Amino acid sequence: MSEQRTALKLIHMEDVQTREVNWLWYPYIPYGKITVIEGDPGEGKTTLALTLAALLSRGQPLPCDDDIPYEPISIIYQTAEDGIDDTIKPRLEKANADCSKIRVIDETEKELSMTDERLEQAIAETNAKLVILDPIQAYIGSDVDNAQCQQVGTANEIRPVLKRLGIIAEKYGCAIVLIGHMNKASGSKSTYRGLGSIDIQITARSVLLVARIPDKPNIRIMAQDKSSLAAAGDSVGFEISEDRGFECIGPYDITVDELLAGKEGRGREKLDVAIAFIKGYIGAESEVPSKDIEKEAAKKGIK
Repeated sequence: MSEQRTALKLIHMEDVQTREVNWLWYPYIPYGKITVIEGDPGEGKTTLALTLAALLSRGQPLPCDDDIPYEPISIIYQTAEDGIDDTIKPRLEKANADCSKIRVIDETEKELSMTDERLEQAIAETNAKLVILDPIQAYIGSDVDNAQCQQVGTANEIRPVLKRLGIIAEKYGCAIVLIGHMNKASGSKSTYRGLGSIDIQITARSVLLVARIPDKPNIRIMAQDKSSLAAAGDSVGFEISEDRGFECIGPYDITVDELLAGKEGRGREKLDVAIAFIKGYIGAESEVPSKDIEKEAAKKGIK
């Protein structure tokens, strides 16, 4: 039996309407795209995701975005590792989340996967603008060989799954965040220690690493490992405490590979951040309108 041929369709670039990338959290999490948050177990990935969900549910500024106005948004949070009644909701309440804005797809009768039609249905019905799947390994689905996805470089099985997920994100203008544990590969290069299949990092438009600082048990760093839609953002430091929860302490001078190598880095004062920002425009090949510089400065919390 001959394979059915697909009709050729061409898109003329002159007919394509350009549009700007919309951001949930510039330059870390874009709307309409897939973002990955990765790190070793217990490093604070879920805590960061819950903190962001809590802030967004109330329309509160995100870390380092003190002057950026937000509107409360609808959120879908799926977790396969923690109980929603004894772990997730108490942590959301502690973070002062508006829990009426956060929903979970019921998995009591059937486990959810990234290929499940219920995911798109839930996004459409709730007008969700943020979907979090925690961890990605639990939502790959039975159609994909999960064992293979733990091997870097194998991969073609998960690519169509991620492509479909990306299409859903774009269709609804929804930011989809996949949280995952890094593999145990040796070496400090983040590419070799990613979530398994290299296709996950390739498909994601932004990849964020969460890790701790040696000898500082309460400090976590979020560093941007990949940024396909904008210049990479600063690494950001957070402090975890019983009283204040997950509190932003500002930009941090450390790279992804330095984090994975166990180096410390250092926090940056706001003046240092402003000076580094202005230096980036000095000697530029082309002039930049002052209003554009002010806009970019505001995104970085410089005023």
